[in-house]
Amino acid sequence: MSPDDDEYIGYVLSDVARLIRTVFDRRVRDIGLTRAQWLVLTRLYRRPGASQTELADMLEVDRASAGRMIDRMEKNGWVERRSDDGDRRINRLYLTADARRAHKAMWSIAEATVDDALAPLSATERDQFTRLAARVKGQLQSMAGANGS
Repeated sequence: MSPDDDEYIGYVLSDVARLIRTVFDRRVRDIGLTRAQWLVLTRLYRRPGASQTELADMLEVDRASAGRMIDRMEKNGWVERRSDDGDRRINRLYLTADARRAHKAMWSIAEATVDDALAPLSATERDQFTRLAARVKGQLQSMAGANGS
């Protein structure tokens, strides 16, 4: 197998990730979410109280871009900023009740998207795929010095 082969593992992994995001984007658009919004919802749901800098790192964007996203989502009533108890220069970010409801609806769509994507696999193959992908993720996190995402 060579890097110009469509079945090269690097291409397959990249294409699977891209395609699942594309399908999911189309599906959540029906409930009014953009990719930027669902990414913020997902990250803050998993890490409530993250700072703007931490959110920017999780989203792999600069702080200014994250700030603009947060401003828009705060204006729309999805995110609230709260002062950090230990450092008043830092604002902690939390989802509002409306955002948590949107996340719940989004999560149902995510589960359906994954189920549809994995439909060609048997239950045993799905379990095996999940375990193997988790092991690869762990290895990559170790190599990158990452704990979380």
